[in-house]
Amino acid sequence: HTGWLKVHYAAEFFCANMTVEMDDTDKLKVLRDDALREGLSFEPPDINRGVYRFEPVTDKVIRYGLGAVKGTGQQAIEAIVAAREGRGVGPRGAAAGPFASLFDFCVRVDRTRINKRTVEALVKAGAFDALQRDRAALVASIDLAFDYASAQLANANQGGLFDMMGDGAVGASHEEPPLAQALPWDVRERLVQEKTAIGFHLSGHLFDAAEAEVRRFAPTPIAALSDTRESLTVGGIVTDLRAINGQRGKLTLFRLDDKSASIEVSADESVAAACAGALGDDEAVVIQGRLQPDHFNGGLRLKAQQVWSVPQARARFGRYLRVQAGRQAVDVAALVRQFPPWREEGEQGQALARGLCVRLALRCAAQGQEATAELQLGEASRFFPSDAALAAWSAQAGGGISVVYGTDA
Repeated sequence: HTGWLKVHYAAEFFCANMTVEMDDTDKLKVLRDDALREGLSFEPPDINRGVYRFEPVTDKVIRYGLGAVKGTGQQAIEAIVAAREGRGVGPRGAAAGPFASLFDFCVRVDRTRINKRTVEALVKAGAFDALQRDRAALVASIDLAFDYASAQLANANQGGLFDMMGDGAVGASHEEPPLAQALPWDVRERLVQEKTAIGFHLSGHLFDAAEAEVRRFAPTPIAALSDTRESLTVGGIVTDLRAINGQRGKLTLFRLDDKSASIEVSADESVAAACAGALGDDEAVVIQGRLQPDHFNGGLRLKAQQVWSVPQARARFGRYLRVQAGRQAVDVAALVRQFPPWREEGEQGQALARGLCVRLALRCAAQGQEATAELQLGEASRFFPSDAALAAWSAQAGGGISVVYGTDA
């Protein structure tokens, strides 16, 4: 019967199951991933559309249940829906309709049933994105919004008292203050904060920012890996990082997730020690290793031989940094001093300088003819290509830079 429901009423089937499991993040993620594989999609959490439960919007679209946001609860969500439907108790409680802002939300929703933690969780989950996409500014403004709501409630009560005395209302301004100033979250910070509220990334994947570059030297997605004795290079995001005591010393275990799939990875004590700065939950890494049978689940697992952060992998697999010369003067020596090569220990214990050398791309035109050439700078130009280093090179070169890999033409 459940199989028939899943085939013929897929949206309703997943809504019912996800509502039942909304307190279990792991099961919720499994169901969501299964729904996506079945061709369904999800509307994100939205304070102006969502209710406590997961709801089918169409045969292929599910509206995310606000009750699945951590730190909310059924009473809080019911208070939000009541205020939206004009059943609120605040000074604007009689006004039905969508919320216009964070301040309007805090004024209209019953304050005895929501708190700042609830509002912060909803903001981090993206439930206010339709009103304001700057989640950092919204989080920074929660205290201000609660103070504003308290002032509006006090003013409404004071006005009611003077109305009874026949002296007219003594009012304060209903004009909402501007949002607090805050440094906007980048994609990574937004997704990390979203994970704290939902349990996983809903609006994107942490690998999105690095995927296009990583695929240039690690082209095979995890989902396409097949059993082989060859050494493989794969990239993804670290999750479920943990250490256990194995038969041969401490063993570091984690899952590597690249959106296509995830795989269990193990790193022995020496490998984990060498990559200690790169390994961390929600960090993008590149791993060179060998596949092994996973006797626990019948699939494959990866035994790591080397682990690099994305900048370290950029230094390891990149051929050089191409800089378009002539746009602006570039102080190569200063940039190399600021971002010196990364030192890595080789297999024989020797120190290796990892970094990118620089090539200047030259172009000149005269009498209708154009010539191009590349000037390879020496080892003295080698630098560590961190994100900050590439940003500095780009700023000096007017944006005309690119990392060239062995797979590039």
